Amino acid sequence: MIRAVVFDLDGTLIDSAPDIWQAANAVLEGEGLPLVTFEQSRGFIGRGARVFVERMELAVTGANDPARTEHLHARFLHFYERAHENTRIYPHVVDALDELRGKGLRLGLCTNKPFAPTAAVLKHLRWAEFFEVVIGGDSLPVAKPDPAPLLEVVGRMGLTLPEIAYIGDSETDAETAQRAGARFGLYTEGYRKAAAESLFHHFLFNDYRHLSDRLAQLR
Repeated sequence: MIRAVVFDLDGTLIDSAPDIWQAANAVLEGEGLPLVTFEQSRGFIGRGARVFVERMELAVTGANDPARTEHLHARFLHFYERAHENTRIYPHVVDALDELRGKGLRLGLCTNKPFAPTAAVLKHLRWAEFFEVVIGGDSLPVAKPDPAPLLEVVGRMGLTLPEIAYIGDSETDAETAQRAGARFGLYTEGYRKAAAESLFHHFLFNDYRHLSDRLAQLR
């Protein structure tokens, strides 16, 4: 029986791509480097801030230099922690979370977004109390798709994998769930690049009004 639902954040509950793009270009402009397009920036999302910066750096300079990457990463985190003015919640998410909580389901969060920007956006959205356990991309030595962050959330909640469902939007989330052995629902309106049907999943959904019913079907 499912007792908790663990969510990814960016591309799953919120669309933060516009703010991430602005943070990226603020860094690049400050360094006198070429700017990236929104579509480029959106394509860099999914494996955490460090990988985002590496992809951005490679796109605008043609190479990754360790010292430069470290500097760009630090500058990016500076802007990233403040980047939530244009972040929007996907339709019907708030009602869906309230419905799940009303049914007695516990909520956790497992994201590759660094913990400080995660905490900042949760505070901005007034969601700080929604999630019992929050694991960010830098909370452990490894990040998704390594299953350790998801397993850490489950462990801190005092649950086992058969008692949770994981909800995400991307190849990274699908691989995380598959490697962990977790039941996985794929939200199809996020930052995925491959066809939804080609990714590991137990169910697909494109509307949060359907999530509770889809979860009930797993029981």
